Amino acid sequence: MKAKDIRSMTVDEIENKLVESRDKIFKQRMQKALGQAENPFKIRSTRRDIAKMITILAEKRSENVK
Repeated sequence: MKAKDIRSMTVDEIENKLVESRDKIFKQRMQKALGQAENPFKIRSTRRDIAKMITILAEKRSENVK
């Protein structure tokens, strides 16, 4: 997911997507632990997407406070 796409979302949409991504990374980690993962390197991209969402969410919240 690109940062540009995340910035175009509302705060509620980002929060919902963040919950979905955290659930997704949990499932990916479980599959990796069980040896059933198709592509274990997707965990890295999911982790990075979560970090992007958290960063942009913090930016949007700080803009609303000012």
